[in-house]
Amino acid sequence: MWKEFRDFALRGNVIDLAVGIIIGAAFNSVVNSLVNNIIMAPLGAILGQVDFSEYYINLSGERYASLAEAQAAGAPTINYGLFIGDIISFLIVALAVFFLVKTITRAREAIPAHGEPEKPGEEEPQTKECPYCFTLVPYKAIRCPNCTSLYETT
Repeated sequence: MWKEFRDFALRGNVIDLAVGIIIGAAFNSVVNSLVNNIIMAPLGAILGQVDFSEYYINLSGERYASLAEAQAAGAPTINYGLFIGDIISFLIVALAVFFLVKTITRAREAIPAHGEPEKPGEEEPQTKECPYCFTLVPYKAIRCPNCTSLYETT
């Protein structure tokens, strides 16, 4: 059982996934900083000096000057301003991942896969003619399905 677990844990896909999660966590802190320190400030200024992090609904019925004061008092709150910031963070991450995947997809399409022709004019023929019975056979065939003659492999 230990060997199976070791084989699973050291498989390339699992290690790639672990690296992706670690980089994603680091990327998350960068995006949060971008949203909180760069995007939310101008957005708040455009909307009239609004600080989204201070938007909340107090469910206790008491009056508090700020969200921090309400949380310090242990009052139940619905923090919809923080939620708006998280939505903006999510949209930025989703947009960045979209552009990353789109770029990788374009790069993969530009590089021919193994066995594919490199140039559009160099397509491999689909069929060839058997030199013995003159029937069309698949190009990669090494034996004619009609007369069973062997072909030379090149």
